Amino acid sequence: MEQSKVYFTTFKATEHENLLQKLHRLMKTAGFEQIDFTDKYAAIKIHFGEYGNLAFLRPNYAKVVADYVKELGGKPFLTDCNTLYVGSRKNALDHLDTAYVNGFSPLQTGCHVLIADGLKGTDETLVPLNGEYVKEAKIGHAIMDADVLISLTHFKGHEMTGFGGTIKNIGMGSGSRAGKMEQHCDGKPSVDQSLCVGCGACGRICAHGAPVIKDRKAPLTMTNV
Repeated sequence: MEQSKVYFTTFKATEHENLLQKLHRLMKTAGFEQIDFTDKYAAIKIHFGEYGNLAFLRPNYAKVVADYVKELGGKPFLTDCNTLYVGSRKNALDHLDTAYVNGFSPLQTGCHVLIADGLKGTDETLVPLNGEYVKEAKIGHAIMDADVLISLTHFKGHEMTGFGGTIKNIGMGSGSRAGKMEQHCDGKPSVDQSLCVGCGACGRICAHGAPVIKDRKAPLTMTNV
């Protein structure tokens, strides 16, 4: 597989070029004009942030991307799927309210917001996969309906992966509520008993008390998580 080309820039602005202009130049250099956007629906996958939260990309950046897509003949829209956990993005109405409060309204970004998996997170498309563990993915319907997908990802720390970047923004973020449920619940910690020495350290540090040492070994699978 051919290695991907990665372009990056700093947050340093100059008197000749501000950060938004740098983003436009970055997209141009990366080859946006080689993509056929003409009359194509372009989903800009983004995280709108929780209500009262500042951990999201500023709407100014979304506007630069949307404006460039429109300049190239496309039809952009900002999108994300509803969350599995209880919060301000668990259904489309609360999700839209949160997006608008955080600045992602059509008046500010120049394009509409569509919650990809619908009102209650049940509007999904089943996508077949040839995976070892997952045979199909439940993806928000509006994302699957789009002709072009652009990932606008913010930096995010994650307790399991260390860094949740574009792969998480698309892989987890594009999943419907049922898709997110499968990703969270089907992944269980397991133990290689041939390497387990029965010290019990795992049980002492586990927040859920899942590992229970029996016959000097931790269990193969954790049933309490």
